[in-house]
Amino acid sequence: MKNTIAVLLGVVLAAFSQIAPAQSAAVVEGVQMPAWIERGGERRPLAVGMELKSGDSVRTGAGSRALVKLSEGSTVKLGENGSLLIAEVNPDSGGFFKAAMRVAEGAFRFTTDLLQKTRRREVSIRVATVTAGIRGTDLWGKSAPDRQIVCLIEGAIEVGADGEKPALMDQARQFYRREQGQTQPIGFIEAAQLVEWAKETDIEAGKGAARRGGKWKVILASADTQAAALTVYDAARDNGYAAEIRPAQAGDKLVYHVRIANLPTKAEGEMLAASLRGRFGIVEPRVTN
Repeated sequence: MKNTIAVLLGVVLAAFSQIAPAQSAAVVEGVQMPAWIERGGERRPLAVGMELKSGDSVRTGAGSRALVKLSEGSTVKLGENGSLLIAEVNPDSGGFFKAAMRVAEGAFRFTTDLLQKTRRREVSIRVATVTAGIRGTDLWGKSAPDRQIVCLIEGAIEVGADGEKPALMDQARQFYRREQGQTQPIGFIEAAQLVEWAKETDIEAGKGAARRGGKWKVILASADTQAAALTVYDAARDNGYAAEIRPAQAGDKLVYHVRIANLPTKAEGEMLAASLRGRFGIVEPRVTN
C-alpha cells in the first residue's frame, strides 16, 4: 500500500515541500486544481505553501491556475494546461536578483512587486523559442503550438526569438507575436483585449481554488481503515488534487479523514466539494473549518 506510513504521519507533503531556506526559489500562493509539480523525476499534486526551487516544473490541467511568488516578491501566474519551469532563481547574484523561467505551454503573467521595482534584477522568461528580458515590469504571454505572444503591461522588456536581434518594448500594451515560426511586426492591443487575456491567468472566484492562509477544508471521505482512506487519497492526488490524510479519534476508534485544506472561504470549499462529488471514489464530501 503506497505511502501508508508517510501519509498517516502527515509527512509526505511536508517532506516534499520543505527545503532549506537558502535553496527556496519561490512559494505556491494559490492553486485552482488540478495541478502538479515535477521534481527529480517525481510528480506530485501542487499544494498551497509548497516551496519551489530551481529545476522544479509546475504544470496545470484543464481549467486550472497556479499563483507562485518568487523569493524577491514578484509573482508568476500560470493559466490552464500550462507548463512553467523554474530554471534558475538566485536571490543575491552579485548584489541583484537573478531568475530564469521557461513557459513551454499555456498563458502566464509576471508582475513585479511594487516595493521591489527599484531593485536590481536580471530576469528572463523563455516562451517556447522566444525570450523576454525583464527590467522590473509587468507582462503577459502565451505559448501555443502555432503562436507565441509577449505583451508588455508596464515597464520595459527586450524580446526576440532565437537568432533574432532582441527588440525593445517600453510602451504599455505593446505586444510581440510569432506565428507559424515567423516574427510579426510589434503592435499595440486594445485595453479590452488585455482584460480578456488577463482572465486566462487569474485564479477564478467560485472555482474552489486553495489560497495560502485559507482556513476552510473539504473532507473528501472518512474511512475506518487506512486502506479505504488511501484509495480515495491516491486517486485524488494522482489526478492533481492535493489531498492529505488526517487520523482523528471518534469515540473509541480511529477514523481517517481524507481532506483538501487551505480553502479561503466556505463558498470556495462548497464549490470544490461539488466539483469532486462522484469522482475518485468521493461520495459525499463536506466542508468544515
